[in-house]
Amino acid sequence: MLEFSESSGDGHHPTDRPGKIGVITHGSLNDGIEMKLDAARPIEDVIAGTFVVIQGEQYDFFCMITDVEIDAANEQILLNPPGPEDDLLRDVMRGTGTYATVSLKPMLMLPNTEHPELSEDEPRSVKTIPAHFAPVAHATEDDVARVFGHEANDGGRTFFNVGSPIGMDEIPVCINLQRFAERSNAVFGKTGTGKTFLTRLLLAGTIQTGRAVNLIFDMHSEYGYGDRAESEDGSTQFVKGLRDLFPSKVCIFSLDPKTTRDRGNQPDHDVYLHADQIQPADILPLRDTLNLNATAAESSYMLQNTYGKDWLRTLLEARGDELEQIADETGAHQSSLEALKRKLSQFEQYDFFTTQPSQDRHDVLDALLETLDSGKSVVLEFGRYDDLKVYLLVANAITRRIRRKYEEKTNRYRQTKNEGDKPRPLMITIEEAHKFLAPGIAHETPFGKIAREMRKFFVSLLVVDQRPSAIDEEVMSQLGTKMIAKLNDDKDISNALVGTSDSSSLRQVLASLDAKQQALLLGHAVPMPIVVRTRTYGADFYEDLRSGPLGGKSPNEDDDPDELIHELF
Repeated sequence: MLEFSESSGDGHHPTDRPGKIGVITHGSLNDGIEMKLDAARPIEDVIAGTFVVIQGEQYDFFCMITDVEIDAANEQILLNPPGPEDDLLRDVMRGTGTYATVSLKPMLMLPNTEHPELSEDEPRSVKTIPAHFAPVAHATEDDVARVFGHEANDGGRTFFNVGSPIGMDEIPVCINLQRFAERSNAVFGKTGTGKTFLTRLLLAGTIQTGRAVNLIFDMHSEYGYGDRAESEDGSTQFVKGLRDLFPSKVCIFSLDPKTTRDRGNQPDHDVYLHADQIQPADILPLRDTLNLNATAAESSYMLQNTYGKDWLRTLLEARGDELEQIADETGAHQSSLEALKRKLSQFEQYDFFTTQPSQDRHDVLDALLETLDSGKSVVLEFGRYDDLKVYLLVANAITRRIRRKYEEKTNRYRQTKNEGDKPRPLMITIEEAHKFLAPGIAHETPFGKIAREMRKFFVSLLVVDQRPSAIDEEVMSQLGTKMIAKLNDDKDISNALVGTSDSSSLRQVLASLDAKQQALLLGHAVPMPIVVRTRTYGADFYEDLRSGPLGGKSPNEDDDPDELIHELF
């Protein structure tokens, strides 16, 4: 008879943690770990994406469940299965004759409490694996906080709660907003998955902590002021906008001030776009939307070479045979100029667009930059002009100027090395992002350049889209943090995971997400991928903002705290 004595010294195994669900039986560093599920644990309680911890002799290994499989020790059992009434026989065989195995993907490792001499400040990449029969347990609240941080850390200025692990309601998973603001990020999900709610959460976090100022191109007027909307659970309710939550930190710029006022709200600035503020590069993303051929688009550059910033006004105001004269002066084909004029003249029907010179007039774009410089975020509402061609033109024209200004500000900061000259990190939120970042035009638009190069100039993107497969792969590879809700298309799933190590195991996790209030969170702002039940954007969230570590006050404001706390209600 074999006897096993308790190991000691280096082989001493820590006391099993509570919530044990199984033990390790197989595995490798490259292919992942296999766990045998305890017989007493119902297999239907094991869910892909769940956060678990393997308790090694020296390290705790933080893992994600990626697959579940049932098996039998003897094929004869499967040839002669117990009948429906044989409950006792099934119970006897469970765990020995029949059993379940669970595939685990180790993501991080930390020294356990038995080895304080190995203590480290942050989890590190997995470089080894636990031994046979190491116990596996559900993660605890302390485990989640060790890995993902807690809102109370750092005075509430760094970590922000975005949801809870699957099966662990009320335990917060936080993102590091300092790291989140360092790079461009994305929220992906098919229509109806609650992308707008996820985006509101992330924006509220950056505003609350002051980690970044935001410019939000609000195509459907969903982010600024509150309105009735379909909530995450499918019901219709009134939800607060960012201006409602942060009145002293968010300004509203409106392309359609009449509609904004008709809704009972007052914009801070009315937005007008002058023809001489538009460059040929601003219309490139409109080629498909306006059905512009390549020759017509190229004609815009020929016009600019001849007439400078007045190129568009000259084209739109041309009458009769003046186009023939313009063709002679520029060298462009008259037919191409006619096509270009016909397509671009559509913008003259909009109240916000004018061919009047912008010189000596109040430049709302300068006001927008001044607002961002003051530390306030800007929501640019489109109102009834929620047409895609308007969204593309306005967003491109404004972002191009902002990009140029931030390049100038950053270069000045590098010269003076004065912290007072350091630009505030700016995050620009765009919806329908694939229209700006498609493979054929991403290298030509200001958004493509921001995604690829502007991190060093303190500007980043928050990309919101339902079709990641339509976004340029180089841009996708530059995204730091992704919050991915349900996607159905295989191409979208593959592209959403571009640049992610071991994306094959995450594909199954992503495919198993619920259609509402679940998302895979991964990238620069979190130490490891994790599936979360996203935080509900509602009354409890508003109260948490009010009563949280910052109490509604961002760290760089000098406003009265009581007034700011009162603003939330």
